[in-house]
Amino acid sequence: MIITKQKIEGVYLLKPEKVIDNRGFFARQFCKKELENFGLDFDIKQCNISSNYKKGVLRGMHYQKEPYPEIKIVSCFRGAVYDVVLDLRKNSPTYLKWDALELTEENAYSVYIPSGVAHGFQTIADNTFLFYQLGEFFMKDYYSGVRWNDPKFNIIWPECKNRIINERDKNYELWK
Repeated sequence: MIITKQKIEGVYLLKPEKVIDNRGFFARQFCKKELENFGLDFDIKQCNISSNYKKGVLRGMHYQKEPYPEIKIVSCFRGAVYDVVLDLRKNSPTYLKWDALELTEENAYSVYIPSGVAHGFQTIADNTFLFYQLGEFFMKDYYSGVRWNDPKFNIIWPECKNRIINERDKNYELWK
C-alpha cells in the first residue's frame, strides 16, 4: 500500500500497489502492519457495506461522539463516489476544514478517517457499493452528524439535479 497524508490532519489516502497481468490485478487492501509502520493504530471491530442504487445519493456528514469515536477506512468496490471528510476536532490545526477525494472501483483507493472527523459522500455513478472498516462498534446513542450543506463549512458538492438524501441527513442542525 502507498499511504499518503491528505489536507485534513490525520486523514490518509491508501492506494493499492497493483500487481497486474492478463487476468486483472491483485493488491493488498488492508494491512495492519503497514498502517502501524506509518504510525496509524487501527483495530477492526466492525465492517459495514453501503449499497447505493442511483447517481446522486448523498449520505453524510456522519461521525460517532465520545466516548465511542470511530476510526474508519472507507473503500469503493463498485461505482464511484465523491468522498468528503470534515474535521470536527477543536484542537486540530484543520478544525472545521473539509477535503474531498474520488474513490472508484477503477482506482481501488481507500481513505483512512480518524475519530472526530465527519464523513459523507455523494455517488457519482449508479450502483455504487462501499465497504467500511470501523475501529469502534456502532453505538446508536452516540451516532451523530452535521448538515451536509451547512454554510459554516461551505462544502462544495458535485452538481446534481436529482440528489437523493434521507430525512435525517437533510435535517441535522446547523453547526453552532
